[in-house]
Amino acid sequence: MDSQGVGDEDRPVEADSGVGEGVEGGPDVASGADSAESSPPESGLDGPQSPSYQVGAGRTLPRIIAIANQKGGVGKTTTAVNVAASLAEQGFRTLVVDLDPQGNAGTGLGVDIRQLSATVYDVLLHDVPLAECIQPTSVEGLFVAPSNLDLAGAEIELVPAFSREHRLRTALAAVRDDYDFVIIDCPPSLGLLTINAFAAASEVLVPLQCEYYALEGLGQLLGNVDLVKRNLNPTLEISAVVLVMFDGRTRLASQVVEEVRNHFGEKVCQTVIPRTVRLSEAPSYGQPITTFDPTARGAVAYRELAKEVSNGTPERIG
Repeated sequence: MDSQGVGDEDRPVEADSGVGEGVEGGPDVASGADSAESSPPESGLDGPQSPSYQVGAGRTLPRIIAIANQKGGVGKTTTAVNVAASLAEQGFRTLVVDLDPQGNAGTGLGVDIRQLSATVYDVLLHDVPLAECIQPTSVEGLFVAPSNLDLAGAEIELVPAFSREHRLRTALAAVRDDYDFVIIDCPPSLGLLTINAFAAASEVLVPLQCEYYALEGLGQLLGNVDLVKRNLNPTLEISAVVLVMFDGRTRLASQVVEEVRNHFGEKVCQTVIPRTVRLSEAPSYGQPITTFDPTARGAVAYRELAKEVSNGTPERIG
C-alpha cells in the first residue's frame, strides 16, 4: 500500500505530538493543532520563496499532473489524494485518475472498488468513456476515476494495443475541459501505465521520502521523462519535487532535505510534509486528511503544498 507511514517503511511515531520537531538545521514543517512550536529556519515553509521559479507560475487550466516515483511506499497516493482534496478546497474542480492496480486512491476517497461497473482498466483496454467510471467523493468539487486489481494485467494487455502509449491521453481528451486539475496517481514502476500518464500529463510531481536512498533510482525516472518528452509529449516536464515523510526527530531527515534541495534546486517545494499517524490513518476511513482531521499537521502541510502547486494559476472563466 502506498499510504504514507504504512508498511515496512513505517516505524512508531508519537501520535502527532510534534515531539522532537524542529531539529537544528531542518526544515520548518507546516504546523497545526497537533504540533509543537519551533523556530522556522531559512529553508522551511515560512522561508523565502524563490523569485525565479514557482510551481504554478504561468500555467493555464486545465493542468494535468502525474504523481510519479518508481519506488513504492514513498507517499505517491497520499500526495495525490491530499493535494487533490486541497485543490478542491481552493475551489478548483479536480479529478484524480488512479493508475495504480492497488486502487488506493479510490479507497482513500471513500469508493468501494469492489462494487464498480467500470474502472480505469475498462477505459484503457475496452474503450469505455472515462466519464462512465468517474465517481464523486465526499469533498465538493473532487472526483475520482478508480482502479482495481483488474489493472494489474494491463501492462501486458496494452503491449499489442493500437496507440498503446496514448490510451489515457485519448480518454482524458473527452473530459479534461470539465476539470481545472487532473491528478494522475502512477504505479510504482516505469511500465506502460506510467508511460500513459506521462503522455497524457504536462507536468510530473515527484514525491521523495526524507529517508536514506531518497535519490536512489531517480536517474531512471528522469531518463524516462526525457524519453517521453522527446518522443511522445514535448510539453512534459518535472514541475516540482516534494519532500514527504519528514521526521523532525532524526538528523538524517534534515540531511536528506538539504541533499535534495542541493540536487534539484528551485524545483523543490518549500512545503515539507511531516510523517504523522493521522496521515496514515485517514485512508482507512476513506477520507483525505483535510476532512479526516482538518487541523492536523498533515492537513495544514498539504493545503500549503496545494497553494504552491496552484500558485499563479488563473481561474478559468465559464
